[in-house]
This record gives sequence, structure tokens and C-alpha cells, in this order.
Amino acid sequence: MKTENLTREALKKYAAENREAFEALLKDFVEIPSISVDPTKKDAIRENAKLAADVIRRFGGEASILETDGHPIISGTWTKNPDWPTVTVYNHLDVQPASMETEPWATEPFTFTKQGDRYFGRGTTDDKGPALTALYGIKAALEADLPVNLRVLWEFEEEIGSPSFEKAIAAHAAELATDSVLVSDTIWIARGKPACPAGLRGLQGFLFTLETGETDQHSGVCGGAARNPMAELMKLVNECFDATTGRVKIPGFYDDVVPPTKKELEDFKRSGFTVAGFKKDHLFKSLRTSDPLDLMKRIWAQPTFEIHGMTGGYTGPGVKTVIPPRGEVKVSCRLVPNQTGEKIAKLVTKFVKSKNKDVVVHVKNRLDPYQGKTEGPLAEAVKRAMQFAFKREPVFVREGGSIGAVVTMENVLKCPVIFLGLSLPSTATTPRTRTSTGSRPPAAWRPSRATSARSPRSASPRRSRRPERGR
Repeated sequence: MKTENLTREALKKYAAENREAFEALLKDFVEIPSISVDPTKKDAIRENAKLAADVIRRFGGEASILETDGHPIISGTWTKNPDWPTVTVYNHLDVQPASMETEPWATEPFTFTKQGDRYFGRGTTDDKGPALTALYGIKAALEADLPVNLRVLWEFEEEIGSPSFEKAIAAHAAELATDSVLVSDTIWIARGKPACPAGLRGLQGFLFTLETGETDQHSGVCGGAARNPMAELMKLVNECFDATTGRVKIPGFYDDVVPPTKKELEDFKRSGFTVAGFKKDHLFKSLRTSDPLDLMKRIWAQPTFEIHGMTGGYTGPGVKTVIPPRGEVKVSCRLVPNQTGEKIAKLVTKFVKSKNKDVVVHVKNRLDPYQGKTEGPLAEAVKRAMQFAFKREPVFVREGGSIGAVVTMENVLKCPVIFLGLSLPSTATTPRTRTSTGSRPPAAWRPSRATSARSPRSASPRRSRRPERGR
């Protein structure tokens, strides 16, 4: 093993020498609109998959495009000795839709733009930038002759809930066998304070639909006699949860919730989270609470009931006095470890039917929550890596979002999954997907570090604000 390649100065030099190549490669990836939710972008996703496989081969690995019932999965392998442990780095290469016409982008989202030490473009942070950063980390590890086999697993359906992922990796479980999986698709809480997630919330989606007629009717002729499906759905939503406090009123909804431990709460407090910073990062004008610990528990450790949209009736300019024949409410519940989407779906369906028997409940996408590890050799390895790169030991927090592939990889590949996040919240989910370059070297065994949107200060090329996170 060439330990001289793994010093801070050596890694800093490595990052500087490879920055230009990294930026060129990131540009190629960002400018392919691999939007998984858009059926018109299948060719773009196929183009990105071919590019990804080609790049893996250029980096000396064996690449495979694994076909699925949906979008493909890319597997890359660097195996030197079958007796060595294998580490797999998971990332996703699909992105969410983006447009300057519908969102406040200052630059074209699918044009890679560099402004000073920042990169702008969809996917620069979520999650193409981190994927390519890991690739350069693998390159450095190979050049240092580290006694480990390395693998990448790149998905193209993460932003739509990974519907084809489980079946596909189960079919290829033998060739994807690994001793551990490292996920780099998460965020820090504050600059200068490294944080690693130790849990993910799950997701259970619903559509509530109600039809009481066939066509729009004039309120002057039928008002007072006709049922109004939009109004009834609004009433139903109010019966499901308190929109002011967020408290869910459905019996049994909180039965399986396990509150954070004292140690977890202490880590929450040390994470650098501030209410003012949260409001600024996410452009909020007001919040349900101003207490920082209560806010952290709400976004990381408590389940939710959220309304994402309503359709039905007249939505054009002015007022059109019609009574609509049908309406729809789009709903999801974020779940915490120990809850299950299956149970929540039954509780919600039963409750809705008890309040309005004519409402049809459509149970939609489901992602299970995940409880990660904060102790043991892998957690200690992450701590050492963060300490080496940033001169600070990380705190373990939780992620409010969901990554469907995580639970699947643990169950199907039967291996532990650990997180190593690099992005800051201000670069995570807003339209201005940007990233800034840094000045510190990445961790010794994973010099892929500096790639997150406006990421904490590290040394390899960094990415942009994570514009998507649709989980």
C-alpha cells in the first residue's frame, strides 16, 4: 500500500490535478436531462447510462448496464483480490424536472455553468456530482494500492421511488455481492459541522378522489342541493390532520413511533442547526415552531401528513360559478423507523372511509423508513474519514427524506449500509442547484469528498445545490 499517496497534502494535490477533468466530466453528465419521471426522456437516460458505463471503463473498471422493468442500473467493478473486502458506493444519476420558466433558476438547469468556485446545473449535487466524486476517490484508492475491492452502483429511478430496483438487484445479487454499501446522497446541517444520517424517513403516498356528478353545474341553478366534491375533500383533509400544528388525527397513526434517544437528541443539538438558517435555506416566511429542537424532531424523527395538491373545479382567471363533479387530493405520509407503509395505508383508508364512504383511496408509492448504525466498525470508519478530511468528528442525525434503494440493498444484498453526506442544505433541494469548490482534502480512503452543492469545505471538485430530492 502506498501510504504516501494518502496524506492530506498528497490528496490535496490529487484533487487540484484532477479538478479540470472532473469539471469536464461533470459538464457532460449534467447536460444530459436524465429526468426519470418524464417518459419523453428515456433516450436521454439511455444516453447517460452509456456514458456512465464508458466512463467506468476509462477509469479501469468493468462496467455493466443492468436492464430492469424501467430505467437501467449501472454496475462498475474494480476487483483485485477475491480475498479482500468489497465496498460498494451507491449514487443515482436520474434527476428531477427543471425549467427557468417554472422555477427561479438563474441559469439554464441543464447547462453546466461555472461561476467562480461554484458550479450550477441540475444534478451537480443531487446526485451526479457525488457519483463522479466517488469515482475519483476510487481512482485515488487504486493508485494507492489499497487492499479493498471497489464497486459503484448507479441508479436511474431514485427520484421516482426506485420501482424497478429491488427486482433488478435481486436478479443480479451474486454479481453485486458486497461487504458494505456507502451512500453519498445526503446533507450536512451547517457549514463546518460534519453530519452523517443515521436514519431515513419512509413515505406512503395516496390519492383521495371523489366524484358526485358527471359535468360542471351552475351554482345558481344547483347550489345548495348539489354535493360539492372539492368542499367535501377539504373537510376530509381537516378531519385527517390539524393544518396549523401538523398533528395527525387518525387513530393509531403514532402507535409505532419510537422517540429519539437522549444521545440522538444531543447529536441533534450539536449539528449546527438553526431556525434562522433553515428558514433562509428553504425560503420560508414562517414555520410551525421557532424552537430548534422541536423543529429538528419534526423534520427528522416524527411522521407527517402532507397535502401536495388539489385538482378539480375551475382554476382559470377570475371566478366561474360552477359546482365541479369531481375532485382529487394528493397526499403523502412521511414515516419514521418502526412504522410501516402497509399499516399506515390501512389506517388512513379505514379512517377516510369512516368519514366519507364515497371517497376512493388510491394507495400509491411506498418507501420504508430506515434506521442506520451509529456504532460499530463502519460508523467508526466514517467518523475517522470525516475527522481526517475536515478535522472534526461528525454528529449522527437523521434525514427527513427517503431513499428507497437503501432498505432494498440491506435486505437483498444482506450487508450493512452507511451514509457519508457532503452537501449543505442550502444546496440540497432548491431550484438553484449549485455547488462550490473547496480547499480541504477528502478522506484518505475516499478522496471523493468535495462534491456537494456548496458543500462543506473539502478538496475534490464539488457540486451544486441539490435541486431535487423528490423522496
